Amino acid sequence: MEFWDIYDSEKRVTGRKMLRNDWHMKPGDYHLTVLALIRDAAGRILITQRKADKEWAPLKWEIPGGGVRAGETSEQAVLREVAEETGLRFAPEQGHCIHTYRSDSPAEQNNYFVDIYEFRGDFVRDDVKIQEDEVENFPFSLQQTDENSTQDPEPIGAGYEFIIK
Repeated sequence: MEFWDIYDSEKRVTGRKMLRNDWHMKPGDYHLTVLALIRDAAGRILITQRKADKEWAPLKWEIPGGGVRAGETSEQAVLREVAEETGLRFAPEQGHCIHTYRSDSPAEQNNYFVDIYEFRGDFVRDDVKIQEDEVENFPFSLQQTDENSTQDPEPIGAGYEFIIK
């Protein structure tokens, strides 16, 4: 069983824990999720496709990430998630948090914070080893050179908008 820390509205750990994906959060309680914007030496972004059997957003495109386990820091979690989902290993100094947002969803009983990190590395496609039970496929974003160029896969969920713009 995996447990997550519960945070307050100021993103402070409360000392209470929740079972992973147990969406019965009280108002004012939050969990923490991390995402990783991973760029190769050419500046292309590594995008992953969710497995078809995922309950939420099957076969949709996203950037690697996941829940922060109880006792983990945001930085520890993003490094773990990147390694698990892509096989890529970064040192903490190769990345930094570029954006944080909070989502309040009382009707769904799912309130959360998301920390988005950016990592840059000198790696090639063959270096990426996907986590086969989580990831279906992985392209790199396409370089857009003019208004007629091919569009990148459409991402899912809130919080990605600032990356796409």
